[in-house]
Amino acid sequence: MNSISDKKWFRTIRTITKGLLHFPDEGNSPAERYKILRRNMIILMLLVTVVPLFFMAIINYYEYRRALKKEIVHPLRVLVSKTKHSFELFLAQRLSTVSFIASAYSFEELANEETLRRIFRVTKQEFRDFVDLGLIDCHGTQVSYVGPYKLLGKNYADQSWFHEVKVRGTYISDVFMGYRKFPHVVIAVQHLTDTGCAWILRATIDTEKFDNLIASMGLDSESDAFLLNRSGIFQTNSKFYGKILEKCPLHIPPVSYETNVVEQEDPQGREIFQASTYFVHPSFILVVVKPRSEVLKSWYTLKSELFFLFLAGILAIFLVVFKLTDILVKRIRDSDEKREAAFREIQHTQKLSSIGRLAAGVAHEINNPMAIVNEKAGLMKDIIENIPGFPQREKFLSLVEAILQSVDRCRAVTHRLLGFARRIEVQVEVLDLNDVIEEVLGFLRKEAFHRNIEIELHLPEHLPRIASDRGQLQQVFLNILNNAFAAVEDGGTVSITTWEKDSDTVAVSIRDNGCGMSKETLKHIFEPFFTSKREYGTGLGLPITYGIIKKLGGDIEAQSKEGEGTTFTVYLPKKPKEEQKNEGV
Repeated sequence: MNSISDKKWFRTIRTITKGLLHFPDEGNSPAERYKILRRNMIILMLLVTVVPLFFMAIINYYEYRRALKKEIVHPLRVLVSKTKHSFELFLAQRLSTVSFIASAYSFEELANEETLRRIFRVTKQEFRDFVDLGLIDCHGTQVSYVGPYKLLGKNYADQSWFHEVKVRGTYISDVFMGYRKFPHVVIAVQHLTDTGCAWILRATIDTEKFDNLIASMGLDSESDAFLLNRSGIFQTNSKFYGKILEKCPLHIPPVSYETNVVEQEDPQGREIFQASTYFVHPSFILVVVKPRSEVLKSWYTLKSELFFLFLAGILAIFLVVFKLTDILVKRIRDSDEKREAAFREIQHTQKLSSIGRLAAGVAHEINNPMAIVNEKAGLMKDIIENIPGFPQREKFLSLVEAILQSVDRCRAVTHRLLGFARRIEVQVEVLDLNDVIEEVLGFLRKEAFHRNIEIELHLPEHLPRIASDRGQLQQVFLNILNNAFAAVEDGGTVSITTWEKDSDTVAVSIRDNGCGMSKETLKHIFEPFFTSKREYGTGLGLPITYGIIKKLGGDIEAQSKEGEGTTFTVYLPKKPKEEQKNEGV
């Protein structure tokens, strides 16, 4: 069953991933296709990044919490164990002291009040917590006593502790008030003589040392520590749960001489860690209470920081994913547009190639008869000039001259057709692009003056010189400027700017504020015989310009908006293609 479920799960994941990676159908509009693609990429990238991060955060949360809790509980166990050891050491020292006195002196010596007083004085100098010292005979009567109270002659035969010490040999009592009205414990030691007689040495110990030992634990203000007996009665005061000899409201842990830590809720509703351990002798229980919030305070702080860090990471991922997706989709869209533009340019180049071959053929067919006409007209001119007294000589010479001029004009036309067909060699020279523009403007300044057209020039003085064909550049700029003049109304503006684009290219922009072109018109301006000048345009000006620029190794761009004007930008290499290739090699 599990293998079948896993197969279904992986099949579902594969289907979702395949759907997200699927590029939108061509039937959708371009904007819709890119929108769907962007959405799918965002979802997929978020799934790949956020989901693993989310699961990793959850796992780290619980693992770190468990480890941190372990690291916090362990020191608490160590602290309780050390304090328990200090209590047991303190009581063992006092018990040993009383046992030593009982074994070092005889009953008769201790029964002497002066001797007992001297022993008590020496003991109190060593251990200031001794309150009194008394000798009790085998019948339970206190026969000798040194201390602040009148206990001489008091009989303890009916006291439970008296019988316990007779059975066990030693006794340490719970904390109690007694006649003294302050908390203390009693330590009693039984001593057997060689004759089999048993007597008891009894001492009272001040429990102030208990409070000092608890204070030395260095607990914070929200924590508590206290001693209990096995009935759950306080042997020391508690900060939050009661006074000495009152009943403890907390749950008494089961008997264990190892330190145990449990989580529970106290009567005040606080979640606490309760660490406790039992003494071997006497029957005390050391309890330390720490609020859970205090113990895990560093964890809560870290948890908040981790939470905000997690949110910041998720936010950063979202921002990066959205930004990266926008960049990728934009690049895909740009690539598609460039592919379409390249496809259109290939079509355009094929059209130009076809028209070029046609133009070359037409030019060749025209040049042949024009060459004959030129030769015949030249011969006629030579004959007329060499025959003296030729009638109407001047008239015939002017007619022959007109024929020769017409032939030259036809030669210029065929020359341009051959240039369109790329059969005229490029004549490269080092030139100043600004000078070429000034030369071209020399042909147009009169028209600009009569039509009140403002020509703005932005020609930097230190523009790098380029190696190109001056005559063909003049033709390029003349074609573009003629179009600009035709587009602007009288009083319009034509702006010409040159600049260095990069280390290999210079650029020229010719901008007018004329009628502009629509997007559809802009797509076809470099196609042969396409013209917006219905009455007198041939549609060859910009295609010829395009061919010349490409032949010179440059590029040309056009931007236009109806009613706002048109900008043509020409990019020209500083060096011919052949030189650039040789330098690259």
